[in-house]
Amino acid sequence: MADLLQIELVAADRVVWSGQASQVIARTVEGDLGVLSGHAPLLSLLVPGVVEIKPPDGEVVRAAVAEGFLSVADDHVSILSEDAFLASEVDASATRAELEAAQSEGDQDAVLRAEAKLRLIDKAS
Repeated sequence: MADLLQIELVAADRVVWSGQASQVIARTVEGDLGVLSGHAPLLSLLVPGVVEIKPPDGEVVRAAVAEGFLSVADDHVSILSEDAFLASEVDASATRAELEAAQSEGDQDAVLRAEAKLRLIDKAS
């Protein structure tokens, strides 16, 4: 079996997911970034989007994240975000209401976070 990454997906208030994976994909300010074992050290800014974690066995783990940081060093990947939600934690109707409220208030950051959650729901289905 190929070398694995140790992944930590952390929100401000909790560890959302932790474990080993063969690959992780996240959206940074420079675009989508895939990380495999042996990746060069990296520190990058996350933008609201969907993170995909591919464990060696089992289904892909998907989470919506807000702004944050992605750190890679020695096959350890830390994804740090103020807010992070697994697909099972996101309610579609509540997220649509959240999006409408953010749009009516002109809160672009909240719009981007709600849109990330909706993309997560689409990918999970």
